[in-house]
Amino acid sequence: MSTPDPDNPLIAPLPHKEPPVPTPDPDNPLIDETLVRRLLAAQFPRWADLPLSPVPRSGMDNATFLLGPDMSVRLPRYPRWVGQVDREHEWLPRLAPHLPLPISEPLAKGEPGEGYPFPWSVYRWLPGETTEDLADPVEAAKELAGFVSALQRIDATDGPGPSWSNAFRGVPMGDERDSVAVEARVRPKIEALRGIVDTGAVTAVWEAALAAPAWDGPPVWIHGDLAPGNLLTVEGRLSAIIDFGTLAVGDPAVDLLPAWTFLLPAARDVYRETLGVDDATWARGRGWGLASSLPVPDDPYYADPVRVERALRQLDEIIADFRAT
Repeated sequence: MSTPDPDNPLIAPLPHKEPPVPTPDPDNPLIDETLVRRLLAAQFPRWADLPLSPVPRSGMDNATFLLGPDMSVRLPRYPRWVGQVDREHEWLPRLAPHLPLPISEPLAKGEPGEGYPFPWSVYRWLPGETTEDLADPVEAAKELAGFVSALQRIDATDGPGPSWSNAFRGVPMGDERDSVAVEARVRPKIEALRGIVDTGAVTAVWEAALAAPAWDGPPVWIHGDLAPGNLLTVEGRLSAIIDFGTLAVGDPAVDLLPAWTFLLPAARDVYRETLGVDDATWARGRGWGLASSLPVPDDPYYADPVRVERALRQLDEIIADFRAT
């Protein structure tokens, strides 16, 4: 974590917060092994007796269970993410043959039932672990950039644009729709960090992203959430890309997120160079990185010191990169 610098006091001590107390949510159904077994028995009985267990770290948007030795079950937690199910089933089989790394492979689509109100999916389980401990960070940057480049080259005709169910990933910077990078979210978050970070520097990065020229090429395929949790490695080497719930066709700047969330500074430069990113797209990508790295004290995840430490470190690096331009 960053430490205060008397000549550049970017980071202040963090206030203590107790973890939030969960409350019942009628739009967030209880998803446990019993429910998943009932769904399998009713809709895919051939898999109903296979071993089933929750993965060690499920995502925020979906609950995931390991099914047998080589499958997984993925169920949306909230109504907003229901559209991801159809999008992945329709597009991932079309994209996979054109990509240099394995991606999520849908095997079957389940329907609402057994008290669960949403569609859900069975996937092929891809081996690997999520880690930032890379055997060769520079090589990983090249491989990830190669994957993103290949994704962008795929014909995007009739591809789905940014929408509510992909959290509007891929919208132009400054778009008013409800993305993580919408002004109505970012400005209050910056203000909430006053006294904790150098909000003047953060604001300068954000305003530079807004002022950068918009993407003037055709919309391209984006993954939308190339966070460390969606990048699998085997023995420290990038092995697969998972979780395409934010898949869309739009501005490629959002897929610069791993430059700040996954890669070390030296590898970051290689990622940009291999992708051939221009200054305007890089500035917009910094904006997405900043918007995704604002640990607001009112956010329930602010109670996680590891998460906050990582976010503040990313802000440090984003500001340093901006000042170097």
